[in-house]
This record gives sequence, C-alpha cells and structure tokens, in this order.
Amino acid sequence: MIIAIDGPAASGKGTLARRVADAMDYAYLDTGLLYRATGAKVLAANADPEDEAAAVKAAENLTANDLDGEELRSEEVGTAASKVAAIPKVRAVLLDFQRSLATKPPGGKRGAVLDGRDIGTVVCPEAPIKFYLTASVEERANRRFKQLQEKNPAAIYERVLKELEERDARDSARDVAPLTMAKDAIHIDTDRLNANAVFDAVMAHIHTHMGADD
Repeated sequence: MIIAIDGPAASGKGTLARRVADAMDYAYLDTGLLYRATGAKVLAANADPEDEAAAVKAAENLTANDLDGEELRSEEVGTAASKVAAIPKVRAVLLDFQRSLATKPPGGKRGAVLDGRDIGTVVCPEAPIKFYLTASVEERANRRFKQLQEKNPAAIYERVLKELEERDARDSARDVAPLTMAKDAIHIDTDRLNANAVFDAVMAHIHTHMGADD
C-alpha cells in the first residue's frame, strides 16, 4: 500500500504524513529531505544550487547520514532545495531511491507514506490513495514564520512570504515534475483546518478505501 501526500511548502503535508505513517505502522519518507540534503551539500561545497554539475554530484553522493540535521530545515537550505529540484538530472538520480522505498518498504512494513511535490504524479502515480494539501500563501507564510520565530525572534514575515512565493513559482514552473495535483488525488484545503481535523479526515478516507478493498 502506497499513500501519496503532495502539496506546496508549509501546507501541512509533512506533519500529516508522519502521523499517518505512525497510525498505520507504515514506512515514511519525507522526499523533500532528499532535495534539502542535496541543496545543503551544494552549499557546504560553496557551490551554486543552480549549477547542474554540482547539484548532480551532491545528489549522487547522498548518504542516510545526510538526511539528519537541524540545518536542513533552514530557509537558506529550503531555497537551495527548490533550485536543485528544478534540475532534471537531480530528480532522475533521486527518483529510484524514492520508488524503491515505496515499493519495498524497509523493516517489513506493509506500506509506505511519502510526502513531497510530485509523489502522486511522477514518483508513484500508481498509488491507490493520494492527497493534495493546499493553503493560501499568506496562511502558509504565517505558519512558517511562527516556526522560525521560535528559533529566531528576528525572523521577518514579509521575507518569509516572499520566499514562499518564489518557491511556489519555481516549483510550479519547472519543466520536469512541476508542482501539480494528480487528477485522482483528494484535495484538502488546510486554511481553516487544524492538524487534528486534517488527520481525522484523511484517516477516515483511508479506512473507507481499505474497507472497500476487503
């Protein structure tokens, strides 16, 4: 069983995906971490995230250890991740890793939950359960701003909003695997829903779907 959860940055898909994976006892992969780790490696090498050769080299040399670290959640790394994700060769390198985990979940798990930008459209288009989370860019910026303020009181909302708008534009306009909703995905607008309400709605659909398959 593969559950795909897509959506733009700060739409709540990561929090949701982790909760669903825990509830179902499925494997979980935050595919955005792969791109964040790639972006972080490029920055650590003092290279440009839009430099194809540097980005591909970083992706090819990723290890499990690269997927841990608080620095991966920084805005600088997030921006770099969006840039390397727009490079077709980088996406090709990371695609096999994502599909392998989805189809052969580690630890003997019965299924996998993947969240990202193109899980339901490119990585696992065959996934029987797909969700697409959205929220207005202002609401998403407000969420991200509050997260950043906990670590950096000097965070500026207008800057966070601008960076999200730029990431949305890059993610939606890239030639390969643009951010878009799969035709068979269930759309959930999280603007006025808290995390618990979103989780309850998603789990209800999953149980209904799995019950129908019995």
